[in-house]
Amino acid sequence: MKNVLRPFCIGILGISLMFTSCADDGIDGIDGIDGKDGVDGVDGTDGANGSDGADGMDAEFPITIDQLSFTKIGTFTNGNDEAFAEISAFDAVTKKLFIVNPEEDEISVLDLTDATNPIKGASIPLTGSPNSVAVHNGILAIAVENSDKQLNGTVDTYDTDTQVLIKSYIAGALPDMVAFSPDGEYIVAANEGEPNDDYTVDPEGSITVIEMATETATQISFAGQMNPGNGFRVFGNDGASSFVQDVEPEYVTISDDSSTAYIGLQENNGMAIVDLTTKTITGLVGLGTKNHNVSGNEIDASNEDGIAGDLKNWNVLGFYMPDAIDYFTANGNGFIVSANEGDSRDYDGYSEEVRVKDLNLDPAFYPDFEVLQEDENLGRLKTTIANGDEDNDGLYEQIYSYGARSFSIWDTNGQLVYDSGSEIARRTLAVAPAIFNQDEGEVDGRSDDKGAEPEAVKTLKVGEETLLFVGLERTSGILAYNVTNPYNPVFVTWIYDATDISPEGLIVVDKNDSPTGNYLMIATHEVSSTIAIYEMK
Repeated sequence: MKNVLRPFCIGILGISLMFTSCADDGIDGIDGIDGKDGVDGVDGTDGANGSDGADGMDAEFPITIDQLSFTKIGTFTNGNDEAFAEISAFDAVTKKLFIVNPEEDEISVLDLTDATNPIKGASIPLTGSPNSVAVHNGILAIAVENSDKQLNGTVDTYDTDTQVLIKSYIAGALPDMVAFSPDGEYIVAANEGEPNDDYTVDPEGSITVIEMATETATQISFAGQMNPGNGFRVFGNDGASSFVQDVEPEYVTISDDSSTAYIGLQENNGMAIVDLTTKTITGLVGLGTKNHNVSGNEIDASNEDGIAGDLKNWNVLGFYMPDAIDYFTANGNGFIVSANEGDSRDYDGYSEEVRVKDLNLDPAFYPDFEVLQEDENLGRLKTTIANGDEDNDGLYEQIYSYGARSFSIWDTNGQLVYDSGSEIARRTLAVAPAIFNQDEGEVDGRSDDKGAEPEAVKTLKVGEETLLFVGLERTSGILAYNVTNPYNPVFVTWIYDATDISPEGLIVVDKNDSPTGNYLMIATHEVSSTIAIYEMK
């Protein structure tokens, strides 16, 4: 059977092969399953390490005023008598401190590269007496009075590096204060225009605005301005001087946006507001008076009562009459802080100054005038004959005093928002009773005049807070306050060194501009002619 079938099978197979060779290729079959992965090879050698990246920035934590320490790190004596050091300005570019030195008619210069060891450099000699300095971006501005004080002075600009004169601009009579706008576009000078001692020549007070881009100086007159009232004083030469002669610009501060200058008018007890773009006076403000018969406004009114710090209320109104003023911001609003020193007009040709015991007081207003006029009460207090006799009957219905013995904070319209009351007297009495209201070392010696005499004020931005320094000319100390809330300043510290007498000027240096990398406060002292450098960190 097997042999019979073999030829048949072979035939079929041949036919099959024949059909297969004649037909088209068939469809590819399904791919087979992938084989298993092979074993991993041995790891290669690690490559070389890359270069280190740049160091990250140090974290900065906000500093608050409460965290600051106050340390005197440097000092320098600029002369062997008074008036060798009054006002100063610091240049962050060269690390130089420029100091008003009227005794030698020059600007003294200190190198503060090492603030702990100030080195005196070459001075800048002047042809007149300097009153004020300011610095911005490598330019020094100097207010220089004429050798004849009643004639026009100048504002001179110098290169802070080479100390070479850049340009001299004509100013008004007796330029007493000079300031740069924060953006450096303007220099503003307050021209006091004081009379001569005989009061026979009384130049106009004025304001000079220098535009740096065009190198032009504009003189702003008070012509056309009216007495705004509210204690604004116009009385020079017993009323013989005109309004423009009587106005005496004293100090300048400028808004942070460089648009507005505020000019203190000390003897007038007022303030002028100047638009720097239009170079016009847009406001004139009387600062009013402070009632010393109100609780919180007590004064020690006598240097012969045998009691240092005998603070009492009296029926006396004090003219604020600020010397230094400074602009600062809080919560987006602008404010001006003032040192309410006070000042009288006391010339050979005319003097307003007398003591209370010399006044004829109106018994209708002061029924106990005989007791009040005793030396241990109000008799020694310096007052004025220019105000108080409103009906001109020769009897004074009101006693006025010079200065408010305080610092005040005003809004940008010149409205009072805060006054320190009797804080300065109480604070100095608590921390330094041996020098309370001192006069050349005699305790209580200036109580009959203007007390501690707040002379200088300067603010410093510390993080989101604002620190205020108040220099006391007679006590020779400096008070510091937190004025972040301008309606409620808080005492911070008391700064005092017996070798530094009568702070005339205060400046501050931001830590970003400071040679130490920390905040600085620099005080120039008129009587000791010393410069004191304090570091806050």
